[in-house]
Amino acid sequence: MKMMGIIFSNIYDDRLGDISSHRTLASIPYGGRYRLIDFVLSNMVNSGISNVGVITKQNYQSLMDHLGSGKEWDLDRKVDGLFILPPFGTGQKSVYRGKIEALWGARRFLERSNEEYVLLADSNIICNIDYRHLLKLHVKSGAQISMITKKEKITGHDDVKDMVVRSDFDGRVVDVLMHYGIPGVENCGIGMYILKREFLLELLHEANSYNLVDFEREILQAKCNLLNIHNLEFQGNILRIDNVARYFEANMALLDKSVREEMFFRCGPIYTKIRDEVPTRYTQGCCLKNSLIADGCEIEGEVENSILFRGVKVGKGAKIRNCILMQDTIIEDNVELDYTICDKDVTIQSGRVMMGAPAHQIIIGKGKVV
Repeated sequence: MKMMGIIFSNIYDDRLGDISSHRTLASIPYGGRYRLIDFVLSNMVNSGISNVGVITKQNYQSLMDHLGSGKEWDLDRKVDGLFILPPFGTGQKSVYRGKIEALWGARRFLERSNEEYVLLADSNIICNIDYRHLLKLHVKSGAQISMITKKEKITGHDDVKDMVVRSDFDGRVVDVLMHYGIPGVENCGIGMYILKREFLLELLHEANSYNLVDFEREILQAKCNLLNIHNLEFQGNILRIDNVARYFEANMALLDKSVREEMFFRCGPIYTKIRDEVPTRYTQGCCLKNSLIADGCEIEGEVENSILFRGVKVGKGAKIRNCILMQDTIIEDNVELDYTICDKDVTIQSGRVMMGAPAHQIIIGKGKVV
């Protein structure tokens, strides 16, 4: 049983504000040296998937620069490999409006592939997962579509899940609820689906004839009682990124060693683009507590409970707490930051003080000088 992969790189772009204003969600930096797409792509490779298409929409230059030929994921191959699938116009004036139109634009890629099964996946879920095991469960169930879910607690208020899946004792999906926020414990969709490639093409042709655009709402929800859809519950842990607060929380979660081991090593290593850097330099008098520091940094001040990406410089007398500082950020002397997210190439000038809050972080856009 061979399976190919399709990754949607632009889903939820509009939910992360300035962080995704000039890049796809898939290429958002994470954890000191990674991008969000590294996780789903590495999981596919570790599961034996060697034919992967990445569907893009807009602002995908940084994504292409990160992925390159796919060498770091062993996908620079003569047969199969990594394919960037830019938006393909089919007569509509705008770029695709939903996953159905995105897949319809990439149908030639699907038609030319030889794998029997296809895995559709968003790139906003951080986890370490073995798709081979899930494929076996899908085949065993005899389902037409398998939805991968995770049991999560919904706290109410602003905690709304994009998809909640209800199934019977045999695992067959009987109801799909969209934008659900009633408190309780529910099986929540994580944007991953397994189905036969030929069946997907049939669904796309039918959906296109009815001018359907939303895969989850107009196929999974509308036809859950007509199609044989199975619920596959993922037993491991996930980190869901669909807004700025959860992006911040997902980064800070890596300060816990058990979380790092779960996300980076559970079913195989996570690969990323290699950037050769000198080791980080810690000067006399600097102070670090409970932080992740990538290579190429220079630390002269204090860093606590923070994530520093490659090439970050922290000047003398600076105090960095509960912050995410992306690649090549420069913090000059006597700066004080708390609950702040600095994008790439940001410069914070001497003496500046910026204080965010646990529920509302300050975001400094790419290349800004403050």
